[in-house]
Amino acid sequence: MHGNLKRLTTNRENYVTTLARLFDYSTAAFPNKKLSCYVDGSNSYTYAEFRRICLDLSHRMSRFGIKAGDKVAILSQNMPNWTVAYFSVVPFGRVVVPILPDSSAAEVENILRHSNTKVIYISKRQLPKLSQEMIGSLTLVIDIETFEIIHHDDSSFTCEGWVKNPQADDLAAIIYTSGTSGKAKGVMLSHRNLCHNVIAASRAQKASMGYRWLSILPMSHAYEMAFSVLYPLYVGGCVYYIKRPPTPSILMDAMAKVRPQIMCSVPLIIEKVYKTSIVPTIKRSRVLSWMQEHTPRVLYFLVGRRLYKSFGGKLKFFGVGGAKLDSTVEEFLLKCRFPYAIGYGLTETAPLITNACVHKTVVGSCGVPAYNVEVKLDNVNPETGEGEIVVRGDNVMLGYYKDPERTREVLTYDGWFHTHDLASKDNKGRYYIKGRLGNMIIGASGENIYPEEIEEVINGVDGVNESLVMERDGKLVALIKFDDAIINWDQASEDKFFENLQARKEAIMEYVNKHVSKQSKVNDVEVMKEPFEKTATNKIRRFKYKDAHGDDYLQEHPEEAKDNTQEEKEDGTAEK
Repeated sequence: MHGNLKRLTTNRENYVTTLARLFDYSTAAFPNKKLSCYVDGSNSYTYAEFRRICLDLSHRMSRFGIKAGDKVAILSQNMPNWTVAYFSVVPFGRVVVPILPDSSAAEVENILRHSNTKVIYISKRQLPKLSQEMIGSLTLVIDIETFEIIHHDDSSFTCEGWVKNPQADDLAAIIYTSGTSGKAKGVMLSHRNLCHNVIAASRAQKASMGYRWLSILPMSHAYEMAFSVLYPLYVGGCVYYIKRPPTPSILMDAMAKVRPQIMCSVPLIIEKVYKTSIVPTIKRSRVLSWMQEHTPRVLYFLVGRRLYKSFGGKLKFFGVGGAKLDSTVEEFLLKCRFPYAIGYGLTETAPLITNACVHKTVVGSCGVPAYNVEVKLDNVNPETGEGEIVVRGDNVMLGYYKDPERTREVLTYDGWFHTHDLASKDNKGRYYIKGRLGNMIIGASGENIYPEEIEEVINGVDGVNESLVMERDGKLVALIKFDDAIINWDQASEDKFFENLQARKEAIMEYVNKHVSKQSKVNDVEVMKEPFEKTATNKIRRFKYKDAHGDDYLQEHPEEAKDNTQEEKEDGTAEK
């Protein structure tokens, strides 16, 4: 690193314009500080150790001819070595291709082929997703857990893999996303895009050297990558990882041990805590129930303090993004003074667009534009004040990889990105997301119907796990997945099963239609047997369910319901 370190620290925002500079700055500024480890303390790195291993891995790729501009994929569950793999790539002009660990084998191979990937870091758990043909087509396959080479192409060992110091507008990452609307897109993010989000994060939530992060979302997702991989490097933080999937008990144990100051989450996690722990606890207690009716402020204080302690007792920032937070849950968090914040963004904006910081949130709002991001509403309906959110700034992607046609559909020549999200704005500049432009349903009288708003009402019903509202033949149909304890599909062959199911459907439809507008009333309810297929941030992949059928079909074919349940038991895939 050139120049005086103290001067660079003071002028950090202007210096960190590429991930190479972020790498140089952090490893020089915090060499002896801990960068990352598992919750149990294993696989620990200091910033100096991190730098040494990243350089060693970069030199190894250079010997096999992997040069600046070449693509290097990462396919793994969260771990300290994920960040090492990432920074063996991007500071040297190579392009990283992070792949979501829940991708299917077909999706993985499609991404590798489409991106022209030459090297992949992969965990043992994910290795079966690569065919022998795919492995043979790659220059290097590296075990991310040990950094041992699993496969190498001898003919590529030429020691001619030159690297370069990347510039701000050079391509840094290609993130493939299908979102909720179908065909995957390779989002091209530059060094400028990713570094802008680091600066925006620091403006939204200050963090200091030694702050502890607990990482629970996939590191390959833009949200976690920006705020729990890159931002900690900027401030000298330490990130802790969980070895096993974060079930409630494992997560609570991890929070007690780490006592994190910063966590990034999706709504589903805090909503589950509220619905499965907080609400039942209040209902079971006569004292708490009485307090809820007569001294609610005292109740919120006591429950809020207990909730805060359950998250380790040191939390300063609990970021919620990736989907809309249930308004009932948000109102509860607000009254409890829980340090939550709301963020809104997309992979295409690396990802931050708007934010509502801790103790500055308003129920239902995704906040104000993030630092140095222009946001406005396009094609505004004069009656409702609703329009499409469009964005311009250093956070907006370069485009979709090898897909100029779809790039032109969302990106104007003067740099405005069309999000396809509909929102309104209040007189203080706060935005309120209504729904996706593609999801919006036009009612019989031309009114706009947002299925997300109806789903929020449905999801507030006891026993409902999740829901999806669709239009079929001009009518609104709600697809509902109940909690397993409410609907036991093992009893699907019994006479009273569908009678009870029908009674629940009618009760839900009656409740929902009392709590939504006239044009948003649901005409039918179908109960889904399987959980909905979701994206990495737990948003339902809507396009998968346009022609889906639930219990109505199974009622007509009860033998199939019985056979499917038995088949799932045999192959171990039945719902737990």
